[in-house]
Amino acid sequence: MTGTTPVRPTPEELAGLDWVKSSASSAQGGCLEVAYLPDGRVALRDNEDLTNPPFVVTRLVWDCFIDGAEKGEFTPLD
Repeated sequence: MTGTTPVRPTPEELAGLDWVKSSASSAQGGCLEVAYLPDGRVALRDNEDLTNPPFVVTRLVWDCFIDGAEKGEFTPLD
């Protein structure tokens, strides 16, 4: 799937996913959830509005994002 645009998962594919949210999430919101599809794609959703479809990326894109986050590349500038 590398180099291609991920196809939006079907409702059936989404129904069986195990969604995970950060332990940093709070009762005030700000909860982003992640689920791993069987074919390697990664789905992200805002659990405050589950009517919005999740954003889906390839595993390669997700791995690159995590690598950048771990290195602090997305820290806002003051």
